[in-house]
Amino acid sequence: MRVVLGCDHAGFEMKQKILNHVKGMGHEVLDVGTNSAEPADYPDYAEAVCLAVLRHEADRGIMICGSGVGAAVAANKIPGIRAATCHDCYSAHQGVEHDNINVLVLGSRVIAHALAYDLVWMFLGAQFSGEERHLRRIAKVRQLEKKYRDFEPPE
Repeated sequence: MRVVLGCDHAGFEMKQKILNHVKGMGHEVLDVGTNSAEPADYPDYAEAVCLAVLRHEADRGIMICGSGVGAAVAANKIPGIRAATCHDCYSAHQGVEHDNINVLVLGSRVIAHALAYDLVWMFLGAQFSGEERHLRRIAKVRQLEKKYRDFEPPE
C-alpha cells in the first residue's frame, strides 16, 4: 500500500516515528512535510496529504497535528476526503470498515507514540466492507458535498 504522511510542526516528531513504522510494515511512504519543528500551518499539509490521496499517488493518508482536530477539519473541506481523528483502535479500523475513511488524523499532543503505532496498524489493515448500508450512507455524504460545494456562509 502507498501511504502519504504529513504534519504541522506539532506533529513532526511523531510523523518521523510513524514514517519508519509504516515503512517497517512494508508499505511505500510519501512524505509531504513539514520537515522540521519550525512553526507550520496544518491546513497546508492537510491539503498536501489529501491531494496525494485524490490523485492516487497514495492509497491512504495520515496527517498529524497537535490535537488532530484542526487537521481533520481542514482535510474534510476537500471533496472526496473522509478524514477522521482517531485516538482509539476501534475507531481506527471501524472508520475504514464502515465509513471508508481515507485519511487518519492523529493528535501528537493527545496520544503516545505506542498508541499511534497501533492506530496506524489498525487503519492500514482495515478494509471497507462494501455493505449496502455503508454504501448508502457514504453516497449521502457525497450528496452533502455537492449540495454545499458553493455555499457561502455569512461571516
